[in-house]
Amino acid sequence: MTSISTRILPSAAALLGAALLAACATPTAELPAAIKAPVGERAAFTWHATGVQIYECRAGDKGALAWQFVAPEAELFGPGGVKAGTHGAGPHWTALDGSKTIGTVKARANGQREADIPWLLLSARSAGGPGRLAEVTGVQRINTIGGNAPAKGCEVQADAGKRIRQDYSADYVFLVAR
Repeated sequence: MTSISTRILPSAAALLGAALLAACATPTAELPAAIKAPVGERAAFTWHATGVQIYECRAGDKGALAWQFVAPEAELFGPGGVKAGTHGAGPHWTALDGSKTIGTVKARANGQREADIPWLLLSARSAGGPGRLAEVTGVQRINTIGGNAPAKGCEVQADAGKRIRQDYSADYVFLVAR
């Protein structure tokens, strides 16, 4: 027998995903010039991501321990909160249809708050078969919420090797050639 809460929770999660997508469907501020779509590219579609940014406590450039970025792990949602794919290290984006694109950071701009990871412009290339992401030439990460490493908590040798997962959300605007 299925309890009422087991039936309601998936529906509530879908509604929450749709609400998050609607809330983040448009930029909260004008796009900084550094991350605007280059001439010759246009926005094709936007997927909303919810997930984590993973950091590890390790020695930085000057030998001091600090939180170092490892990888993102996120689910991607299209219109109406429908799951569209995943986002991971590389960085890469994989659609449910099997298509995949890999990005390289070209430019960045600060997030809206100190806790928010930067907004990015990335060049992209296909790394999979045909599908939704096959023709993507660039990606913008905008409307970030959270995800930055904490300022404290990685100062003593006992912290070395520890990993943390910082919740974040963002909109990924996929660009294609005009």
